[in-house]
Amino acid sequence: MLRNIPAILSPDLLHSLSAMGHGDEIVIADANFPGTSVGNRCYRLDGILATDVLRAILTVMPLDSFVADPAIVMQVVDDPNAVPPVVEAFQEIINETADTPAPIKNLERFSFYDRAKTAFAVVQTGEGRLYGNIILKKGVIAP
Repeated sequence: MLRNIPAILSPDLLHSLSAMGHGDEIVIADANFPGTSVGNRCYRLDGILATDVLRAILTVMPLDSFVADPAIVMQVVDDPNAVPPVVEAFQEIINETADTPAPIKNLERFSFYDRAKTAFAVVQTGEGRLYGNIILKKGVIAP
């Protein structure tokens, strides 16, 4: 057991978050996302909301402050300007929790899948809200 570590972050997931370097990416995915087939490393957090996982990860991992898009979500099919409620919640959590808050960008669905394939890891959640997927780019922890 460790102090000040959110309990939903498993030892294996914490290991990956620690092993990630500056610029590596992690996907937090909803229950519909093909996490196992897309991800080289896929951690299952069934029954846990993507928003809770985002908040937990941002308490231990900084967002990259050197890029314009440290947080990316999937565009709504046939309505690229739509902002689903779960994405609004993601932005609120980033604004409240990240040490360097940034506006969320979006990617077309298949481009999002392609980007997810190159991520360091995927966290498959039990999120039932559609489009509850976000890619985070790890930043630098200053001395």
